[in-house]
Amino acid sequence: MTLNRGTNATGETRIGEDVLIMTGVHVAHDCIIGNNVILVNLVALGGHVEIDDWAILGGASNAHQFCKIGKHAMVAANSKLVQDVPPFILAGKHPVQYSGINSLGLSRRGFSDDEKSEIKKAYRYLFRSDLNQSDALARVKEELSDSKHINEILHFYHSSKRGII
Repeated sequence: MTLNRGTNATGETRIGEDVLIMTGVHVAHDCIIGNNVILVNLVALGGHVEIDDWAILGGASNAHQFCKIGKHAMVAANSKLVQDVPPFILAGKHPVQYSGINSLGLSRRGFSDDEKSEIKKAYRYLFRSDLNQSDALARVKEELSDSKHINEILHFYHSSKRGII
């Protein structure tokens, strides 16, 4: 494993608690890794990458600088991330795309069937409907915004600087 310290830009590279970092992983300068993250063998993170709690990056995945990976997301092996990966989803293929919600991971972490259903409904609007992203986000906000998980999704989308996969 290689780990680079922070630069003058942020002053730190931070790794949370209970993080599993396997063989050959590279964490570049100014990265922020949340708690309970798993970085499988040969993952390489460019500078300023942010990975939120409980995310898993499959072996030999690469994240371009300034990418963000949302909480509870699971990224398939050999993925090339050049845009942000929203929370609670499975992402994979080439190019990387939405593959569904991380239902098994969410169940293991105590999410109820209703919470998973609501998250799935939000992503159905965002990835599986004919709505453009602005209209899909408006529909999610209108129909599902009372949920903290839905608000996390909306915040993630609105704060994305690299765009969403």
